[in-house]
Amino acid sequence: MFEYPFVFKRIFESEFAVKLVRLSLRHAKPYWAWIVAVLVLQLISTIAALYLPSLNAQIIDQGIAKGDTDFIWSTGVTMVMVCFVQVVSAIGGIYFGARTAMAIGRDLRREVYYRVNALGALDISRFGTATLITRNTNDVQQVQMLVLMTLNFMVSTPIMSIGGIVMALREDVGLSWLLWVSVPLLFIVVGFLVVKLLPLFREMQDRIDAINGVLREQIVGIRVIRAFVREKFESDRYRDANMALTRVSVRVGNLFVLMFPAIMMILHLATAAVLWFGGQRVDAGQMQVGSLTAFLQYLLQILVAVMMGVFMVMMIPRAVISAERLDDLLSTEPSLAVPQGTELPVHHTVEFANVSFGYPGAERPVLNGISFTAKQGQTTAIVGSTGSGKSTLVNLIPRLFDPQQGTVRIGGVEVSELNRKQLATLVGLVPQKPYLFSGTVASNLRFGKPEASDEELWQALEIAQAKDFVQAKAKTLDTRVAQGGTNVSGGQRQRLCIARALTAKPRVFLFDDSFSALDVTTDQLLRESLKVATEDATVIIVAQRMSTIREADHIVVLDEGAVVGAGTHQELFESNETYREIVESQLSIEGAP
Repeated sequence: MFEYPFVFKRIFESEFAVKLVRLSLRHAKPYWAWIVAVLVLQLISTIAALYLPSLNAQIIDQGIAKGDTDFIWSTGVTMVMVCFVQVVSAIGGIYFGARTAMAIGRDLRREVYYRVNALGALDISRFGTATLITRNTNDVQQVQMLVLMTLNFMVSTPIMSIGGIVMALREDVGLSWLLWVSVPLLFIVVGFLVVKLLPLFREMQDRIDAINGVLREQIVGIRVIRAFVREKFESDRYRDANMALTRVSVRVGNLFVLMFPAIMMILHLATAAVLWFGGQRVDAGQMQVGSLTAFLQYLLQILVAVMMGVFMVMMIPRAVISAERLDDLLSTEPSLAVPQGTELPVHHTVEFANVSFGYPGAERPVLNGISFTAKQGQTTAIVGSTGSGKSTLVNLIPRLFDPQQGTVRIGGVEVSELNRKQLATLVGLVPQKPYLFSGTVASNLRFGKPEASDEELWQALEIAQAKDFVQAKAKTLDTRVAQGGTNVSGGQRQRLCIARALTAKPRVFLFDDSFSALDVTTDQLLRESLKVATEDATVIIVAQRMSTIREADHIVVLDEGAVVGAGTHQELFESNETYREIVESQLSIEGAP
């Protein structure tokens, strides 16, 4: 039936188990003193527990049977003292074990968090948001709980089992065959169940990922769902994901339901066998009553120790799967190398030299041979049809991605030579999808410059045309902002994101379609104030409105990932067909150029 004499070998010899051990040991190193304390206290507690049945047997055989009251009192006092030592040591061991496990879990979560922060956008998209959340919560918890169980039972279980066998044999060798039957039987039953549980635990973690993914998508897209009246469809999606998780959980539960009665049946059968065969030996004068009582206690201690060890082993399959998933994340090297940094450039002209970029799995590159220069003190507009690569091009400047070919430079320095802090100092990005963090207006504006004064915040808000609506709030700068900025309008959210970039005072401003939610008047006022505030900076704007494009000093036209024209508005309108089509498509709204 089994491939190995002990089926646990399948788990312990797997590469995933090695990852689990390596992961646990690496994070346990700082807490070796606590671990030593756990080992010592558990050792003392276990030895004391093993000594108690022997003392009890002595009271029965030498005290009660002989009517020796003094012996009963003296041995009883010894039992109380041993029991006190056992309880105190057990409490101390559990305390230090819990502290160690919780500290390891905290450190592991922190490492996962920092690893995710170090990953590039492509790395994160490969894993997915839902699974990253699951790995930092549920997967870490599985490893943490296994560490806790291991610290609590890694000393007591083997010593109690081996010591219990030795002490039981001291009491009576004739009943030893009961040990050789009951203990292996317990291992075989539980081992079979563990092997069955391993693939189910893997599937369970995948199902948790799936349900988290569906839930996150529905929360983020709740407005779209309600706008299209798709609540029923999304509810069905969640129901299917929930039922899939439930089915796996029920299958796991069914195996646990089989395990506990099987363990209890073995315990009861072993107890009955000891009483039956031990009673016959007592009746035949081959064994004393106290020894029978002690043997029974030792047998129960052995089986309970094995059962506790089994509970720990039951956690191993799921922890092994979780460790595999954590190791996969922690061993992933960021696709963007992190340089030490170099001297900041004196000027801030942005140069693209033969840049090409494609997303993994894409049939063709998104950008192909892009070359142009965005000069300091000028506004450069990037225009093109949907899918032409405008946002991807802008994202290469703050190094959210690395080009697969060519170079991107700021002031003659390749962006790949600048560290993240230097890039954040130089480049301010207002993304296509404006995002605000839970907190206050002030905390969001200070995101790029924590030391910014209130005066600087108001100045940035005034330039971004956001001062009026912030002043109208009762708490002004201390007004609460919901996660994602969902408690403000789209236009207000865009203006706050622009103010956030202005507060940081970078030297290169990137506006990725950042005025789309603004009315024409606000758009005009914002562009006029930006022109003054950014006169010495390099400004790159991705926009569709001709009013924004027309006033740019330099316009770069993209089509299917390639530059098909560059120049001023008038030059391109007269000579570039692609640009002229873009302009003419808006004539009915904005009039002829």
